[in-house]
Amino acid sequence: MKGITNMQDSTISPSVDFDLNGTQHGFLKLPYSHDDSAWGCIMIPVTVIKNGDGPTALLTGGNHGDEYEGITGLLKLANSLEPEQINGRVIIVPAMNYPAVLNGTRTSPIDQGNMNRSFPGNPAGSITERIADYFQRYLIPMCDFALDIHSGGKTLDIIPFAAAHRLDNANQEASCIEGAKLFGAPNTMILFELDAASLYDTAVESQGKILVTTELCGGGTSTPETVALAERGIHNFLIFAGITEGEYDLPQQPTRLLDMPDATCYLQSEHKGLLEMCVSLGDDIHEGQLVARVYSLERTGQPPQQYFARRDGVLAARRHPALIDIGDTFAVLATDVASAASE
Repeated sequence: MKGITNMQDSTISPSVDFDLNGTQHGFLKLPYSHDDSAWGCIMIPVTVIKNGDGPTALLTGGNHGDEYEGITGLLKLANSLEPEQINGRVIIVPAMNYPAVLNGTRTSPIDQGNMNRSFPGNPAGSITERIADYFQRYLIPMCDFALDIHSGGKTLDIIPFAAAHRLDNANQEASCIEGAKLFGAPNTMILFELDAASLYDTAVESQGKILVTTELCGGGTSTPETVALAERGIHNFLIFAGITEGEYDLPQQPTRLLDMPDATCYLQSEHKGLLEMCVSLGDDIHEGQLVARVYSLERTGQPPQQYFARRDGVLAARRHPALIDIGDTFAVLATDVASAASE
């Protein structure tokens, strides 16, 4: 690959030249020997669109294989964006964990790898770790801005938001939050992660890049509304990155700023059974309020286990399936920053 050295320790090879002007549609080719193909390859689709010097945006979907808004929006972008519309470079990987996308699952069917828990990766590791390593050492260093589009997948329903994180670098944090606001989702979240160390987000941010991520509803499907939200956000993000020109397409209602300060925002079940949510997505919740009940499915005559909010907040996410196991998160609360400031 032109402009990239020391590639011999990665088994992934690109069929595109990242330094070439114009539009290229190709693959990140990862050798994978298996029962049906002794000398096979996993062919991860990639599009590179370049027009002269300028910033680079790395746009990804399919980090989890059952989250479809990003995949759809980026496939459409790869079909429509022309070099003369940009200043710089756009790298599009619509299906980051390609085996998971083909399988319609959160994790890879090959190694059960969760791409968003596999960084910094390993060039000699599992299939998922090898993909993560290629992003970590080759694609992320190329970019100035990164947009990773998520939704809730099969197990979560989530109010639509774009998100950034608290960072040690105040200027980087401010730019990420500004990019999240300009994405144009109904909500902008300052996101607290339970396991940040191995996230793609952390890999990007630790290299000093500007990252915006999203959660665009869920349920393991997409709708015309959620795909339109992804497309609008991609349009706005490229303007924010200085790669395209034009007007931001922002909703009439300003985005609502939400904050997740700590782990008390997450409610996990300590019981297995049937989940009954007692509040609805988007509801305002008060500390001590009944949020959910879990019923034993092993016998009748057992009172349900009750779960109460540990803080005030908006119900930003909930478990989608009604069956629940010990350790499953069933509710996520976030603080409305404007409401909290007015109190």
